Amino acid sequence: MTQGKRVFTVGITGASGAVYGVRLVNALLKADHQVHLIVTEAGWQVFYHELNEDTTDRASCLERLFLNEKDLQIHTLQDFSAPIASGSYKNDGMIIIPCSMGTMAKIAQGISSNLLERTADVMLKEKRPLVIVPRETPLHSIHLGNMKIIGDMGGLIVPAMPGFYHQPQTLDDVINFVVGKVLDQLDVSHDLFTRWGE
Repeated sequence: MTQGKRVFTVGITGASGAVYGVRLVNALLKADHQVHLIVTEAGWQVFYHELNEDTTDRASCLERLFLNEKDLQIHTLQDFSAPIASGSYKNDGMIIIPCSMGTMAKIAQGISSNLLERTADVMLKEKRPLVIVPRETPLHSIHLGNMKIIGDMGGLIVPAMPGFYHQPQTLDDVINFVVGKVLDQLDVSHDLFTRWGE
């Protein structure tokens, strides 16, 4: 797998499963990569409801959730001056985890109303890795159609569907499996789960 410091963008939206995004960011930082992080307003609400985080002081919340690393840069949704908004910026991959169906629809239609959507659009137009981790069920035909559009454009769809062949014993094992599958798509080394046959 590819080694050395790389640059990734992580978007966390309001779909259920914010813990996946938190775990991924920390895994990337632990692997000594640089991370640009964007959290949507609905994503902040999920931090409150699912992670029991007090989000009134967002800076403190981020300090609690993420490794205290110099390699983590936080961006607001309307910060279009951020380097990740431009195709000229070296960005090795973007992951939207979890990705709401609303965000996916906007990306599929090329709508760039905020920095997260703009960065996803940049990744597609520059032919760089864009990994979408949808967390929704059931899916109707519009959802499936948007996934196909993104897939046809070169994006990768990695649903938050844990495997069980590694015999998970804890909720952490289930979370790590999904995050590990995302890291595999980015060619980032990890030991989050036991692979089939190992």
